[in-house]
Amino acid sequence: MAFCAGDAAARSYPFGPRTRDINDLGNQYVPFHAHLWDLLHGRADGGLLINWQSGFGAGFLPDLGTYLGSPFALLVAVFPRDEIDLAVYAITVLKTACAAAAMAWLLLTLRPGRWWAGGLLGASYALCGWSVAMASVNPMWLDGLIALPLLCLTGEWAISGRRPVAGALVVAVAWIANFYTAYMATLGAGLVLLLRLLLSDLTRGRRLAAAGRAGLTTTLGIGLAAPLVTVVYFGTKHAYPGRAWPFAPVGTDDLLARLLPTTYSYASPAVYVGTAALLLALALPFHRAVPRSVRAGWTLLVAAVLLSMQWQPTHLLWHAFATPQGSPYRQAFVLCGLLVTAAWTSVSYGPPDLRALAAAAGLFALLAALASGSLLTHRPLTVLVTLFAAAAALAGLALLARAGGARRAAPVWLAVALLLGGQFGEAAANSAVAARQRYGHMDHYAPWGPRQQRQSELIADADGWPRYRTDPGREQTVGNDPLEVGGQGAQYYSSLTSDVLSRLLTALGGGWTSRARNLQSLDNAVTDVIFSVGARLHSPPDPHQNRYPQDGSVTSVTRRDVPPLVTVRPAGTAAAGLTGVSAFGRSPYRNQELVLGAQVYTVPSLTVRTAEGTTPHRAAARRAGVRLAALRAGTGVPGPTITAACPAGNEVYLWAPYFSGTARLAEAPADAPTGRFHYDRQVNKIAAMEPLGRVPASGRLRVYLAPDTASIVPDEAVGCLDTVRLRTAAARLKTTGAVRVSVSDGTIHARFPTGTRGTAVVAVPRIAGWRCAAGDARAAPAAQFYGLVAVPLDGATTRVTCTFHPPGLRLGAAVGGASLLALTLLGVVPVVRRRRTPAPAPTARPRDRATT
Repeated sequence: MAFCAGDAAARSYPFGPRTRDINDLGNQYVPFHAHLWDLLHGRADGGLLINWQSGFGAGFLPDLGTYLGSPFALLVAVFPRDEIDLAVYAITVLKTACAAAAMAWLLLTLRPGRWWAGGLLGASYALCGWSVAMASVNPMWLDGLIALPLLCLTGEWAISGRRPVAGALVVAVAWIANFYTAYMATLGAGLVLLLRLLLSDLTRGRRLAAAGRAGLTTTLGIGLAAPLVTVVYFGTKHAYPGRAWPFAPVGTDDLLARLLPTTYSYASPAVYVGTAALLLALALPFHRAVPRSVRAGWTLLVAAVLLSMQWQPTHLLWHAFATPQGSPYRQAFVLCGLLVTAAWTSVSYGPPDLRALAAAAGLFALLAALASGSLLTHRPLTVLVTLFAAAAALAGLALLARAGGARRAAPVWLAVALLLGGQFGEAAANSAVAARQRYGHMDHYAPWGPRQQRQSELIADADGWPRYRTDPGREQTVGNDPLEVGGQGAQYYSSLTSDVLSRLLTALGGGWTSRARNLQSLDNAVTDVIFSVGARLHSPPDPHQNRYPQDGSVTSVTRRDVPPLVTVRPAGTAAAGLTGVSAFGRSPYRNQELVLGAQVYTVPSLTVRTAEGTTPHRAAARRAGVRLAALRAGTGVPGPTITAACPAGNEVYLWAPYFSGTARLAEAPADAPTGRFHYDRQVNKIAAMEPLGRVPASGRLRVYLAPDTASIVPDEAVGCLDTVRLRTAAARLKTTGAVRVSVSDGTIHARFPTGTRGTAVVAVPRIAGWRCAAGDARAAPAAQFYGLVAVPLDGATTRVTCTFHPPGLRLGAAVGGASLLALTLLGVVPVVRRRRTPAPAPTARPRDRATT
């Protein structure tokens, strides 16, 4: 309720006009949930093995394990397709509520206490800073928030020797739901278990036995999750390598500031847990009713985990020895859970007395004073909310201390009202500030609306899969348009985007962002022929992005006669491509010709002049070309120009991956396309090749450039496409290609005319896992043709079958099967033993026992 109140106060979706589709939530997570909706309703192209809609055919099982493994994700099926944003929001709220319930369950299991206190602290945990600021827009991380208290419960079961099967199942579900945060939660639960064993009165042997039971439970649970976890692991190994970010710990003032409400920062640990919970945790070392060893143990554990977040070796340990690419403190929820558990330990022995409260208040004041050096605390709202929350929490806790017990009902319930009101107010304010700050500092995308609805309808009308692909178009709305509005294109954004796909599309002139893991559509006639794109959507710029003004265009579809999904290259010409993407050169125009198997481009020499008419300076050797300065808007000064000579009537393309701005062909008609280039070094974004129109009858072309930032134009920037030659090449590929192609989840069947020789080329990236067979031959790892799936043909067969096997699935299935067998034995053997053990003889007759 406080979470929703915060969104309402921030006027955020679904309570206001501000979208909550921030950054990867809009680019990845909502579209992947939309694809899951399509899968559950039988409307998706592909299945669990292959997603045919993205990246010209991408493995789906690793994405399922990364983004959609949670049981809560299945709830999208009960929402309408055009309310997918509401579905994701509802799932987020439900996960947050479940995290609160799980923590309350854990707290009341650790020590008996007042139910309302357990509920309040459970809510404090669920609404912690990490949950509200980070996980609410990364909904799969919320499964880790739920997993931490549940995994701690399995530790309690291991100590008491109860529920070994249930414990393993809890671990399995946690690791299937989101293995990344489950890994961190498992480490945190292990630390809690270790402390609980050290503080217990068990003998050394019984402690070791309990630790052994916990280890066995965890191992079997992870083993049960292995079929999905191993697939994700191998998916990361085959993904395009990310950038290694050096870890730099935040300053002490920023770290302490994040313990206070309404402080927001993307790069610092969000460890806020509510003022009341923080005061109770600070009071624990001074609470004389709590045994000294318990006070020392929990205090030292919280301090150790806090320090481990700031030291690089332990920081890497928390993140599975890989520095995160993005927010660096993703383990912060573990510290939040420990703070809440320490707070419960404090209050479960009775409310802290006034002396302990005074000490806690003093520490809180010192903490706030040290945090005042951080810019995060310089908002007036932060000061007001902190003072309000501290006053409410201290008043409520003081009333509880003076009440002494539950017999004096009025003071107790007044204290509960103060604690509840203070917590609700500061949690709502914290949520509202986080929503507004994210909206102001991150990319954001419009929720489903008329634009997506129109695109979806046009794509559905044009769809002809698998006879040809329908690309959602170059002017994208989000990073995964094919998953959200339909079609089958190059566009694909995932943490598991394959190395082969990224290098292939980059070599052909494609653009990308997010370190080549967010691949964009490529509006190019040659690549449309190569990848059998027979229909392409053209949309105006997304008005929500506001990067470019609306140009008056409308959403439309163009069609092209293209070869089938499986074509044939002559044996001699195919040999060079068998080495894969490493055979490509620098020019995307020549690379496209290599894959097409025909020369269709003229790549002319260029003359580039600055706005002043001078020759620009040369760029560095690794980016051969000339440098251009940003054009000042509103000055009326003409921009730089490119001049070249090409055959009249050819289609003009501009390839400038390190150029940002617009490009337009001189003397072009009003409806000629404007090239819009997006290069941004800060976010690792390069621009895709763009069409500009046709070469005029004179054969001399001039391109007007309007760079909006310092840019580079490469030496081979312009390519002039002979459309007649392209149509001839496409007709040849169509004539010699497969006569019939059928596609299922992870299988492609193709039939060819009798006597076909050469290399069958499937217009699908040769990602790891493809195995192919010609005729009745045994399947073998697929060959590749410039990064595409390829199969040699000897003329003796007319059939080719290619099947996708996700790397790691067989290993994971074997481990999962062995774990399931061991868990079954673990559950069955004790039952069989109890049944075989004779019951003890009754000491009295049944009639006598009944009458006693």
